[in-house]
Amino acid sequence: MQAVRQDPLLGSSETFNSFLRRAQQETQQVPTEEVSLEVLLSNGQKVLVSVLTSDQTEDVLEAVAAKLDLPDDLIGYFSLFLVREKEDGAFSFVRKLQEFELPYVSVTSLRSQEYKIVLRKSYWDSAYDDDVMENRVGLNLLYAQTVSDIERGWILVTKEQHRQLKSLQEKVSKKEFLRLAQTLRHYGYLRFDACVADFPEKDCPVVVSAGNSELSLQLRLPGQQLREGSFRVTRMRCWRVTSSVPLPSGGTSSPGRGRGEVRLELAFEYLMSKDRLQWVTITSPQAIMMSICLQSMVDELMVKKSGGSIRKMLRRRVGGTLRRSDSQQAVKSPPLLESPDASRESMVKLSSKLSAVSLRGIGSPSTDASASDVHGNFAFEGIGDEDL
Repeated sequence: MQAVRQDPLLGSSETFNSFLRRAQQETQQVPTEEVSLEVLLSNGQKVLVSVLTSDQTEDVLEAVAAKLDLPDDLIGYFSLFLVREKEDGAFSFVRKLQEFELPYVSVTSLRSQEYKIVLRKSYWDSAYDDDVMENRVGLNLLYAQTVSDIERGWILVTKEQHRQLKSLQEKVSKKEFLRLAQTLRHYGYLRFDACVADFPEKDCPVVVSAGNSELSLQLRLPGQQLREGSFRVTRMRCWRVTSSVPLPSGGTSSPGRGRGEVRLELAFEYLMSKDRLQWVTITSPQAIMMSICLQSMVDELMVKKSGGSIRKMLRRRVGGTLRRSDSQQAVKSPPLLESPDASRESMVKLSSKLSAVSLRGIGSPSTDASASDVHGNFAFEGIGDEDL
């Protein structure tokens, strides 16, 4: 019988996470006690769970799953996100809560009612929907999230598609509704706040969405209708997030930017055509969240490429405790879709051959960033002559 060797990194990782957990709790001077924590679903439904202030993200995720009666083997398909609720009720995603974080401490230390914790699916490939849809609670969570994304305009829907979706809603055909939604542009994408990019020209206002192994940039050029350009993660050789504190001109703060406010940029090196790499920069307060999305998409691609299972990729930590609630809470069905907003315009796809688009270079990582700041991409693929 072959002896099983334990990876020493697993123990060290757990020790490091334990250290970070204690540091976060001690920094905020929060005693360990039982509290009620509110977690929102994508449709705004509130789930109140009883947790300890010292509970890590996975503990809280398990408590939410128990309250909703979501099976243990589907917990890993969902994650908790820290969001900021804007005046119109929409969510602006701040970050995905990390394993070592204490969600109660993270959200209460911000001392603002704007910040919430939201439950949302944590994978990108819609093929994994089948695993979740086998379960009634999983199906309801996906359905509620999809309806919410359509209402927000995150998923792009034509009038005819909207009519079909509403008809399926009226028939309470949730699986058929999701099957149709899976065919729609930007299904399952995470959308970020409006920001600025140097694509296709300097200081271009864009809206970035992440999903389906790509970053999508929606933009409006002067005198033109709404357009969209897509950057596949498999053609990103590497990316980095940088921060800086711009100096206001004349010693005064510029409009909309306070003095000393940190400026975050996500830059990625993209294979525009054979033998032509170029850097693209997105300036956004959500740059770190965008980078996390890129990394998780690459991780998922690598697992799939190696023939691995997403269930193993999303496996929960060994020895975790699960506190089951005596009373389960049902996921409420969202209302019927409202008529599509007439102000939403259809988009024209920019050329898929991005070599035709003039992009401003920003220099190589070796000149303005240390090697440790650059995320290498193991899913990076070259372009053959047939792609040009």
